[in-house]
Amino acid sequence: MDPSRSFIKDVKRIIIKVGTAVVTRADGRLALGRLGALCEQVKELNSSGFEVILVTSGAVGAGRQRLRFRKLVNSSFADLQKPQVELDGKACAALDVTSSQLLVTDSDFKDPNFRMQLCQTVKSLLALKVIPVFNENDAISTRRAPYEFVPLANDGSSGSNSNSVFLQQQHGFTTDSIIKVVQGERVGTLFHQDASKWALPKEVSARCMAVSARECSRRLQSLSSEERKKILLDIANALEANEKLIRIENEADISFLANSIRVLADMEDPICRVLKRTELADGLILEKTSCPLGVLLIVFESRPDALVQIASLAVRSGNGLLLKGGKEAMRSNAILHKVITGAIPDVVGEKLIGLVTSRDEIPDLLKLDDVIDLVIPRGSNKLVTQIKESTKIPVLGHADGICHVYIDKSADMQMAKCIVLDAKTDYPAACNAMETLLVHKDLLKTEGLNDLLTELKSEGVALYGGSIASLEYGIPEAPSFHHEYNSMACTIEVVDDIHSAIDHIHQYGSAHTDCIVTEDLAAAEIFLHQVDSAAVFHNASTRFCDGARFGLGAEVGISTSRIHARGPVGVEGLLTTRWILRGNGQVVDGDKGVVYTHRNLPL
Repeated sequence: MDPSRSFIKDVKRIIIKVGTAVVTRADGRLALGRLGALCEQVKELNSSGFEVILVTSGAVGAGRQRLRFRKLVNSSFADLQKPQVELDGKACAALDVTSSQLLVTDSDFKDPNFRMQLCQTVKSLLALKVIPVFNENDAISTRRAPYEFVPLANDGSSGSNSNSVFLQQQHGFTTDSIIKVVQGERVGTLFHQDASKWALPKEVSARCMAVSARECSRRLQSLSSEERKKILLDIANALEANEKLIRIENEADISFLANSIRVLADMEDPICRVLKRTELADGLILEKTSCPLGVLLIVFESRPDALVQIASLAVRSGNGLLLKGGKEAMRSNAILHKVITGAIPDVVGEKLIGLVTSRDEIPDLLKLDDVIDLVIPRGSNKLVTQIKESTKIPVLGHADGICHVYIDKSADMQMAKCIVLDAKTDYPAACNAMETLLVHKDLLKTEGLNDLLTELKSEGVALYGGSIASLEYGIPEAPSFHHEYNSMACTIEVVDDIHSAIDHIHQYGSAHTDCIVTEDLAAAEIFLHQVDSAAVFHNASTRFCDGARFGLGAEVGISTSRIHARGPVGVEGLLTTRWILRGNGQVVDGDKGVVYTHRNLPL
């Protein structure tokens, strides 16, 4: 909750102004979906004890069409209390919300008696949980709204204290924006008569943290390789020195984490490496060098020890870092962050690594495309998918881990059994665990395949089949070929040949890790070069797709995207390139007098 908006939940009366664009489509027809969402939110607020007043667009008159409307324009208040037997045919009866449309003119507001009568009418309607609906016209739109529209907010006298809030429904294209505002989330712009008296919030915004992280990263890059290495070793030592404190909130294996950081520190310095040298012309030398990306945003729902791995990779790669962890691990993340940043020298600054604990929600962070260079989500399929769909910042990660093992007709079935069992049962919830087993049709009913399936069942693996396998083996049909079980279950299907297997992987896979088991080297090469996944294996378990097992040290995650990094992403995936040109006064000048050699030079 935004602290400056915490008062909203305690207000008594809420005025909602709904614009034409919210309740109409591009073709001018009513946007029934948005109207329905509006009605549901009004119903929820009304049921929660709020007094709700709706001001609808003059172009549409939305309140009458979507709420349960009673024709009160020419009725007295006494009529309201009489039993009503006829309902408007357009009413949202399922919501059980009653509304009353009130029409006013500009001259009405000039009459003190009318204002008082209107005020009493509105109060009486609200007391009966009826929603007053004012259709916007000149009488309302010419008020200095919302402040002069006082009959709706208070007792009708200007300047009186109001226990109300005016919500301008500018975010009406979302289905829950009104509820979010009332809950105190930062939706839209808050106007308050006492805002000038409020103390400025003390918390540092995510934007400021990102800018500070970039400044610190530049200071980190200016250090020598040995100085950067020492920072990593100091972090490893600090973790071990504070193990007792960390274990109060976290059961992580501190010794393992510290040792992984030391391994990372002993690796070749990845920053400022010369990747290519070219002589463009006599005395003009061009170098392609490695350099940090800038500022990384890591959003993680996973175990807090991910914070340690990611932070150490950021330091090794010279990047600034923002971390947004899950609320359930807030205390653990805070302790680890404090220990790690405490080991960063003042010459760099502890703001190199920022832990976002402010009110900034993930959608707010994803808008910072001018100060954040890469987002790496680590968590559920839903989290990764939402982030990819909600930001302009490049995203590195994977939403699904639908990994395949294809057993070719020439496979060693004993080897195949070992690989399949490991790929499925070693760690079923891992993103590199096998989810689909494809088998060549020639293996149907063979002793080797029967033994493999029997072994899977004996290990507790639930088997589901495609259309062919379910008939052949009498097993339930899989819910979908594009299904990630993350448990002791897998899908089995029979394919005609290696090309059918490849087509199946391309259609239903997630481009993560896929494996072929075969003794036919020609078939293996076809599979290795034609399967378009981040990792493709021959006669090896899919579980090998891991940064540590690849010798990359720690990893920030596994990427199935086609940007600069794919597969397990270690330090190299957090780098980009910089071109450095060294000359002695050369100018282009239409290329007059320049003799280009474009000669490759040794590194």
